[in-house]
Amino acid sequence: MKVYTTDDKELIMEPSIKWAGNPNIIIAVTAYGLKATIQVLDLQVFGIPRITLKPLVGIFPCFANIFVSLMNKPHVDFGLKLLGVDLMAIPGLYRFVQELIKDQVANMYLWPQALEVQIMDPEQALKRPLGILDVTVVRAVKLQRKDLLGKSDPYVKLNLREEKVAFKKTTVKRSNLNPEWNEEFSFVIKDPATQVLELRVYDWDQVGTHEEMGLNVVPLKDLTPDEPKVLTLVLLKTLNPNDPQNDKPRGQLVIELVYKPFKEDEMLDDIDDSGMMEKAPEGTPAGGGLLVIIVHEAQDLEGKYHTNQHVRLLFKGEERKTKRIKKNRDPRWDEEFQFRLEERPANDRLHVEVYSTSSRIGLLHSKESLGHVSINLVDVVHNRRVNEKYQLVDSRNGRVQIELQWRT
Repeated sequence: MKVYTTDDKELIMEPSIKWAGNPNIIIAVTAYGLKATIQVLDLQVFGIPRITLKPLVGIFPCFANIFVSLMNKPHVDFGLKLLGVDLMAIPGLYRFVQELIKDQVANMYLWPQALEVQIMDPEQALKRPLGILDVTVVRAVKLQRKDLLGKSDPYVKLNLREEKVAFKKTTVKRSNLNPEWNEEFSFVIKDPATQVLELRVYDWDQVGTHEEMGLNVVPLKDLTPDEPKVLTLVLLKTLNPNDPQNDKPRGQLVIELVYKPFKEDEMLDDIDDSGMMEKAPEGTPAGGGLLVIIVHEAQDLEGKYHTNQHVRLLFKGEERKTKRIKKNRDPRWDEEFQFRLEERPANDRLHVEVYSTSSRIGLLHSKESLGHVSINLVDVVHNRRVNEKYQLVDSRNGRVQIELQWRT
């Protein structure tokens, strides 16, 4: 692989790619009113693409666009069979098909032409943070029952619209149509004139998808800086003002907002929702540091016998556990664990496993594993902080969100 360094905020790579396989692909071909199926065999693709990541930005995934070009005509080789006959054995056809494919691909992607894939809005990604939005989800009033038997189990999801960042959500309030939360959340704001806060209320369900109970939005341009504002939002079916379904009562959501702009001397280039990275405490070995593990939440957990989850961490022979949350398929812990280390854990792994346990005496399956994952710590050592959702092994859809920090 070639890697080019330039004065621009970009990364240019040219890997030599050779892929060969023996797939069995059946394609349908229609010509002159006739239909036939053709079998594609022994597919090989050789090429040298130029992959450009730009512009490089200070937030994950660290680039806004991917540009892919071909530095030469690619070599594409394959076999075609029609009714058991190898079509590529027909004199002249093999070379004709080869050149046709090369020319067609080259016309679209041969350098300097490129396939562009946008990962995030470059203008938005390059904007500096201007302030913090603090949101308190206070309560909901007169929610409509979604469950046929009993009351609903509501929770609230919050996010900035059109922002590719993870949403935040409240805890689940069991069997309550007038839930009280008083839970606080913070968002980094880059453009208060255009950004919009979206809130959606869901009915948690242990089986199947969670049904939406209503939504509403708050344009940040309507907020006065540094002035707390309490809003009572009418929950809607859609954001279309002409939708007749919005006339049906769905309840109200009470929130408190305050937008706090940064002062000039507080402006930061690389702030994110986690805030600034703390340093390791005094007395930490010079070559070591403090490994901080924050177990945030899990989603779509499925237990065969019960759903009373806790997370077990195993690192260097030490075991730590979160508290147990009962009867919740999407539990949230936000618990922090710390390990003071003599050296960097660049070659170590963290084992994470989600368990469900029952305190009922005599239950045959009192403990059940809902999935596990092994995390390589080399990324957090180099990047200082990693906050990701990991797919659990031995779980159909389960994920766990773990934040790792390496403080020195």
